[in-house]
Amino acid sequence: RGRRCLRPGVARGRLGRERARASGGARPLRKACCCPRPVAMMPAATIKADSVPLYDPRLLHELDWSQNSVTFSPAISPADPGEGLVLRPLCLADIHQGFLKVLGQLTETGVVSPEQFAKTFEHMKSSGDYYVTVVEDTNIGQIVATATLVIEHKFTHSCAKRGRIEDVVVSGECRGKQLGKLLTSTLTLLSKRLNCYKITLECLPKNVAFYKKFGYSVSEENYMYQRFFN
Repeated sequence: RGRRCLRPGVARGRLGRERARASGGARPLRKACCCPRPVAMMPAATIKADSVPLYDPRLLHELDWSQNSVTFSPAISPADPGEGLVLRPLCLADIHQGFLKVLGQLTETGVVSPEQFAKTFEHMKSSGDYYVTVVEDTNIGQIVATATLVIEHKFTHSCAKRGRIEDVVVSGECRGKQLGKLLTSTLTLLSKRLNCYKITLECLPKNVAFYKKFGYSVSEENYMYQRFFN
């Protein structure tokens, strides 16, 4: 039902009929009601929670690709990674699109439940320091490559930020399409866009020549680690 108007000069229902009889049958002229009427709300566009990206995709769109230091043949870029391919931030739904399967071609992923995946995803997203980037083959709806940029905050170098590239892997059937090269170049430029004072990565000796193409150099420091579990 509509709202009852309480403004003077506007008679409705039984009260209006009684007034009409009292005035000899003539119904009083009705004045235009100036009461605010309820407005029907249009349903807001809904975005599925599992399609929300880990970080703002505009960061990828705004990269200055002219600063890319490696050659691609044929030419590809973050905006055009190849026919049927899309380079974008990780989304929650990617657990169902082969993300862990691709990551498992690089290292042990273990058994990850959707709840565990969602919890880690939300932690990364809320921190604002994780830039897990994927390449999706839209023809099959599957993730075929991924790499991660992690931002570390330092008290050194005037409280600067340091970038670190990790977990660069391309699915076996898509190797040779320059996707690892594209992801590495994209995340290197992204770290610069995010004002990191430097960026580092770890690789096997056989891959050193590959990463030198992007401007990386071999550090004099030794990489050391302890493993507590797989």
